[in-house]
Amino acid sequence: MNKDGIARSATLGSVANAARVLKSFGPNDRQWGVSDLARHLGIAKSTAHRLLATLTDEGLLEQDPQTGRYRLGLAVFDMAAAAQSTDLHEAVMMPMTELRNRTGETVQVAVLDGRDVVYVERLDSPNTLRLFLEVGRRNAAHATGCGKVLLAYLRPIELDRLLDGWALEAKTARTITDAGTLRRELAEVRRRGYSVNRHESETGVISIAAPIRDVSGRALAAISVAGPADRLEPHELAVSQVTVEIGAAISRRLGFRGTIGAA
Repeated sequence: MNKDGIARSATLGSVANAARVLKSFGPNDRQWGVSDLARHLGIAKSTAHRLLATLTDEGLLEQDPQTGRYRLGLAVFDMAAAAQSTDLHEAVMMPMTELRNRTGETVQVAVLDGRDVVYVERLDSPNTLRLFLEVGRRNAAHATGCGKVLLAYLRPIELDRLLDGWALEAKTARTITDAGTLRRELAEVRRRGYSVNRHESETGVISIAAPIRDVSGRALAAISVAGPADRLEPHELAVSQVTVEIGAAISRRLGFRGTIGAA
């Protein structure tokens, strides 16, 4: 191996070790001392010290002047904010296409606007019999798959405010119109990580929806598969699994690194 090859190898090794240092920080490991980090990564204490000092110089870490321990620096949070600002349209289009191709049904992405959901993206089913839905269409959140997901992942105080004085309109005979029943349904959505709308907004139509989370863990949108009940009902479990999978993939594109199903 020539001298230049050795230099490249050493440089790549340093970059890999620096990445390992940064990935060592998390919700349960917010600060590290030099010795603890060296043991954690299985590297020499002198190597750990050089890596920590270099990352601190670059603003990716900062050192507590009293304890000498290191924590993530402002530059990391700036990068996280940049990841969070990734355009939702850009993040969802390829995964939406995959979901449509795998299920053969209409796929939508919606956001919450007060007590309504607004559909911001849509890919139609390739089937002859399909739902004709429009981007920009609004619907009552309590009667839709996307809406129930977005309500389920609100903070309790936010949900309480929305439910206060909300007359839950019956769209069909299957729509949930009782606040207590809706709360129990939302708790079940959080438990399993997805919602099912069975004839609640339109008779004969089923939709299955999963959350799309941003880097902070907030459910900023929901993705759903919708179609005729006679086509979707026999495959409800399989469709729900792939919908959650695609929602998780989009969430990762937006910087989310937590557990998708956790409330």
